[in-house]
Amino acid sequence: MAPKAKKEAPAPPKAEAKVKALKAKKAVLKGIPQLKKKEILTSSTFQRPKTLGLRRQPKYPQKSAFRRNKLDHYPIIKFPLTTESAMKKIEDNNTLCSL
Repeated sequence: MAPKAKKEAPAPPKAEAKVKALKAKKAVLKGIPQLKKKEILTSSTFQRPKTLGLRRQPKYPQKSAFRRNKLDHYPIIKFPLTTESAMKKIEDNNTLCSL
């Protein structure tokens, strides 16, 4: 006959389980004491740590509308230069001079 398999220990009663759970909770909250390793300094100068600089994520645009280019080709035709040298260029070369 084959040997019978051993029965596992019966589950602890509720009171014991509660005490065990409370101990575990206390250990988790308190934490386990750990030895801190001392950092070995190899440089004689201190350098500040490089921190993460994220790009801006604006909630709204800073300017409500784009600035209009005031110097497009229309005002140049509207306000040509009227000095003598400019008038000479207009007459001779058929060219407009503007500011």
